[in-house]
Order: sequence, then C-alpha cells, then structure tokens
Amino acid sequence: MTIVSLARFQFAMTTIFHYFFVPFSIGTVFVVAVMETRYVQTKDPAYRKMTKFWGNIFLLSFAVGVVTGLIQEFQFGMNWSDYSRFMGDIFGAPLAFEALMAFFVESTFIGLWMFTWDRVKKGLHLFFIWMVFIGTTVSALWILTANSFMQHPVGYTIKNGRAEMVNFGALLANKQLLFEYGHVVLAALLTGATVITGLAAFQLLKKKRTVSDVNKKIYHKTMRMGMWMMLIFSLGTILVGDLQMKYLVKEQPMKFAATEAVYTTTGKKAPWSVVALVDPKTHKTEASIDIPDMLSLLTYGKTTGSVTGMKEINAQLEKKYGTKIGGQKVSYYVPVNTLFWSFRVMVGFGSLLFLVSLCGLIATRRGRTAMYEKRWVMWLFGLLTFSPFLANTTGWMITEFGRYPWTVYGLFTIAQSVSPNVSVTSLLISNIVYFLLFTGLAAVMIALICRELRHDPNEVEEGQLEKLTADPFAKGAF
Repeated sequence: MTIVSLARFQFAMTTIFHYFFVPFSIGTVFVVAVMETRYVQTKDPAYRKMTKFWGNIFLLSFAVGVVTGLIQEFQFGMNWSDYSRFMGDIFGAPLAFEALMAFFVESTFIGLWMFTWDRVKKGLHLFFIWMVFIGTTVSALWILTANSFMQHPVGYTIKNGRAEMVNFGALLANKQLLFEYGHVVLAALLTGATVITGLAAFQLLKKKRTVSDVNKKIYHKTMRMGMWMMLIFSLGTILVGDLQMKYLVKEQPMKFAATEAVYTTTGKKAPWSVVALVDPKTHKTEASIDIPDMLSLLTYGKTTGSVTGMKEINAQLEKKYGTKIGGQKVSYYVPVNTLFWSFRVMVGFGSLLFLVSLCGLIATRRGRTAMYEKRWVMWLFGLLTFSPFLANTTGWMITEFGRYPWTVYGLFTIAQSVSPNVSVTSLLISNIVYFLLFTGLAAVMIALICRELRHDPNEVEEGQLEKLTADPFAKGAF
C-alpha cells in the first residue's frame, strides 16, 4: 500500500458512494414534480397521494446526499492539497456558485415544499418543488463545469505553477461540459424514473397484507408514468452518450480505445468486440467475439473508418509529454479491463431499461392491468431498481479512470496532486473510518426507505405520516 494508492481508493470510495445519491435525488424530485403537476392540472387526488408518498423517498435521498457530499469535500483538502493549490483558482468559482446559488435554492424550497401543504395555493406549492428540481440541475452544472475542466482544460493560464482562470465563459462553453452534463442529467432522470417504478412494483408484490384497490390503482399510475419516463430518458441517455463517445475519439483517444480494447490500430473496417479477454501486461487481446465493421459504424456512422490503437496513442503521448513528469516515470495506458467492462455494463443496462419500459408500456396500453398481476414481471421491474446505480457507477469509472495518469488532463498528474504531509497510517485509518461511516449511512438509508414502504400512499394522505411535516411550533406540538 502506498500513499497514492490509498488516497485514490479513498477518493473512489467517497465519490462512488456520494454519486449513488446525486442522480437518485435529481431523478426522484423530477418524478415528484411531474406528479404534483398532474395533480394541479387534473385535481385527481391519486396524484396528490403519489406526490406525498414518493416525496418522502426523495427527501431521504437528498439528506444522505448532503452528508456524503460534505465528506467528499473534506477529503479533497485532506488528501489532495497540492491538487487544490494547483486548481484552486479554477475550482473555486464553480463550487462557490454551486453552494451560494444552487444548494441554497434547493434547501430553501425543499423546506417551503415540505411545510406548506394546504397552507399556500396549489400553484405556488407546485412552484416550490420545481424550484428544487431546477436547483439540483444547476448544482450539477457547476460541479460538472469543474470536472469538465479536469477532462479538457480551457480558459486558463499557468502562472507561478498554478492554473489561473482567464475566461470564465470558456469553462461554460467547454464542449466536454455540453456532452457530460447532458449525459449525467438524463441518466439522473432515468435513475429516478427506474427507482420509483421498481419500488412501486415491489409494493405490488407485498404478501404480508393485501394492497387495497385504491393503492393498487396508485401504483399502476406510478408504474405507467415511470415507464414513460424510463423509455424517454433511456433513449436520450443512449443518444447523448453516443455523441460523447464520438467526441472522445479526438479529445481523449486513449480512453476511447480502452473502452473498445483496441491495442493495435485497426484497418479501415474496424470490428467491434462484444466481449474480450485482455492482458494489460502484454498489451494484447487474447480472445474476443467480434462483429465485423461495427466499431467503424458506431464511431463514424459508416462501415469504414480506422480506430487508433492504444500502443500508437501511448507513443504519441510519450513524445508529447515525455516518459517522466515531475521526476517520476509515467505510463499513459489506462486500466483497460475496467474501462472495457464498465462501458458494457453501462450500455447494457441502459439498453435493457429501454426495452423493458417499451414492453411494459405496450402491455399496459389502453388501461390493461394484466401485467401488474404477473409476479415475475413485477420482480423484474423490482430488481431493475438497482440497475441505474450500477450503470451510473460504471459510467463515472469510465470518466475518471480514463483520464489516468492525470488529475487535470495534460497539466497535472495524480502523483503530483497528493498531499505531501499525509502518511500511509493516516490514510489507512481515515479509509476505515469513512468505510464504516458510509456503511452506517447506507444501513440507515435502507432502513428508513423500508419503513416508508411499509405504508401505502393512501395512508400517507390520511395522516399516518403527517407528523413528519407538522409545524413544530403549533399549539399542542409538545
């Protein structure tokens, strides 16, 4: 174990755990906002019950997301102080905007939305939840602005060994941000839709007590709405993701080549490997199942087009940056197996969600309800609840591992970024503490969601859960 490896592990652990909740929160608040919009439009009480019931799930995800985000920011200063010094001028502005503009909007309007049911006009209450959604998406914009700079630096100058911003507009006009933000937000909306749909399916599978007809209809409405969103957002995520990968062909060719396990530059007609056995030590693909011409078609939109291999790209990068940076020998090869399989998991789940939602919408068209009575189908939707978390995690692994050995692409390496005063012992202890903390938070989150799901939407509306949003200063509250 080295300082660099432990610091990287801690960053990966905190980022992945925090990222479980970011798309979860963005997606669920959107679904809840749409439900309340339908309530205001139609005056159908079922939509009000859906809004309040699933709103409780959103509030839980938001609360845990805030806690994990604070831990992630703390470990930046603790383990990556040299990186913070190098990037502080660039990172500072987007993160300040995220806190002062976006997070304050989210927090303020969440409070207003929670505590003003039946105390303000319906339209104003609806405005509150949409402002929460806008706040979450704006928050994501500023965070991804900073991350996009790390992937493709723009609008900066190097002064006194630090990156200093010279053009804030260039950060927002970064093409990397355009594709990354679109892909992340669409994936977040897909996450919310899938989770709500899956949890509704689990509710219909209850055995301990019978689900009333009123609640069944509410769960049917939830699933039908969720499947429409799954269909739209899975398609959008796939299309924007395709554009992002085509962008990487020129901007980060090593990352692109690794996702397809291309070590040697292909011919004019490049095959696409469905699966492959790759040996990173010998830089060879030992075996693969290929589809002829498909990689050229996916990359260039035609059956001809060569894809540059990692060996050639590595030689180009060595010529451009050298074999040593900061006195340390560097390798420009990224973790090929991680990127290759992560890409297939991400795309596989995205495609599966599209197909399942399409089949579900066809099966439930014109008010048909037979699908909801088939337990194996409900189990399928229920188990798919967890798929967006796997897809989001693997997608983020592609983004971060594919930048190796850089923290800021072409400017600053991972080895240069680590704090000079941390030790193996301190990192090992903090890793253990964070792991235990995250495990505890996960257990609490799961327990609270399970407790919420013991109830049904009709019970929430009838007041069994109203204590959660009661006025703490009302007469008789103590």
